[in-house]
Amino acid sequence: MRLSFSRPFLVPYASLRLAAIAQSQSPLSSGLRSRPGRPMSSSSYTPPSVLKTAVKLSCVQLAAGADKAANLSRAAAEFFPEYAETLLPSPPTAEQSPSFHALASMAADNAVYLVGGSIPEREPETGRYYNTSLIFGPDGRLLDSCRKVHLFDIDIPGKITFRESDVLSAGDRITLVDLPEYGKVAVAICYDVRFPELASIAARRGAFAFICPGAFNLTTGELHWKLLARARAVDNQMYVAMCSPARDMSATYNAWGHSMVVDPMANVLVEADETTTTIQAEMDGAVITEARRNIPLGAQRRFDVYPDVSHGKV
Repeated sequence: MRLSFSRPFLVPYASLRLAAIAQSQSPLSSGLRSRPGRPMSSSSYTPPSVLKTAVKLSCVQLAAGADKAANLSRAAAEFFPEYAETLLPSPPTAEQSPSFHALASMAADNAVYLVGGSIPEREPETGRYYNTSLIFGPDGRLLDSCRKVHLFDIDIPGKITFRESDVLSAGDRITLVDLPEYGKVAVAICYDVRFPELASIAARRGAFAFICPGAFNLTTGELHWKLLARARAVDNQMYVAMCSPARDMSATYNAWGHSMVVDPMANVLVEADETTTTIQAEMDGAVITEARRNIPLGAQRRFDVYPDVSHGKV
């Protein structure tokens, strides 16, 4: 079984043929509080395993246009609110959400876990719009959904003004999804990657990867896309996948592209250019364990000096 992914689709390709490398996926927060002033040394610290079996992750970087039917045939759905879909109650009908059913079929037909990100969602009870990613299992069943938590409201003089909050509402929870054969992944959307708390909470609750479909523009993309991916990876010693649409200079919004996968030591394993393409990288639990053992951040945090953001309502 083979597949790949991008924004609009991130498709973690789950290869069951690879050898198991760990036997448990205990959350990092359990049993890791060091005593005040006495951080644990790397020689005495054994980090818990969070990725049970090596897994291949692919990013499909597509150029999405205004023709929704064409986009769906290529795994894409854009634009608010004209193209918004009703996802609740779940499962929606094919008429309410063609994207939902297209994604579910893709996951089932290819026997992969699939993160489809993102599509415009309209909540029928409130009339609110959300930027939403859907996560499906290899059987085509919906595992969870992720509503973008942080809305992109910025004004860079002479370059770009953008206010998502004029149309969208924000999500109110962190998305952690359990993939039984592998472990947990966290899903966020675009601007969310700028807020380190999300990845920190995900890592401390046992996630081996932070998956973020996003469409940075040509200004912020060049400045921060790779920087943020590497920062979230090294801060939390986990894999980070950033998946962008391909760049289309004839569109009203020009995406940066450059989908990438970064390892727990902030090495960029693979990076796309700005064109339509697919990239793939393997995530290995041994790499996470080695990074966390050699630089034992999980045992040396000083929660007597500052709060643990992973403890609280998420």
